[in-house]
Amino acid sequence: MQLVFATNNQNKLKEVQSLVPKRIKLLSLKDINCTEEIPETTGTIEGNAQQKADYIKEYYGYDCFADDTGLEVDALDGQPGVDTAHYAGPQRNANDNMNKLLSELEDTTSRKAQFKTVIALNLNGQLETFTGICKGEITTKKQGNDGFGYDPIFKAEGYEQTFAEISLDEKNKIGHRGKAMQLLIEFLNNC
Repeated sequence: MQLVFATNNQNKLKEVQSLVPKRIKLLSLKDINCTEEIPETTGTIEGNAQQKADYIKEYYGYDCFADDTGLEVDALDGQPGVDTAHYAGPQRNANDNMNKLLSELEDTTSRKAQFKTVIALNLNGQLETFTGICKGEITTKKQGNDGFGYDPIFKAEGYEQTFAEISLDEKNKIGHRGKAMQLLIEFLNNC
């Protein structure tokens, strides 16, 4: 089986490649010569994932899966949510995003949050979605050097370390993208 993972984010690609069974040949957008920015204009995490998977199928003809992820902070009524990647502006800078979030939570004791990933699979003309959620909290300062995005300020429930302080294997076991990927893999194993 051959599938495109519709992302230009090399960190996401590395995470997902470590989870996909060897029998599935995973192609990147670079592998199929897709260089344009794929639209993410639906206003929801689910809708954006579906939009990206459908785009690759429609314009490139490949079976495809795509994900979209949002960090939902209770004290901010679910924000940044669908705007997670560009929370501090269109430059999509992780440090700017974390600094803005830490600043907005500065005077807040409630720091509960969750990461939510939705994977949309467009396979043989059928659309399936898989959702992974990791509950946790936002730390008061950045901790750790690994991971990407908001990893240095997110601690999963039951953990004292941030996502940026734990191994990729551990993150894949407990994290939102890993949970959604496990559901996708279970589905593909039954195809």
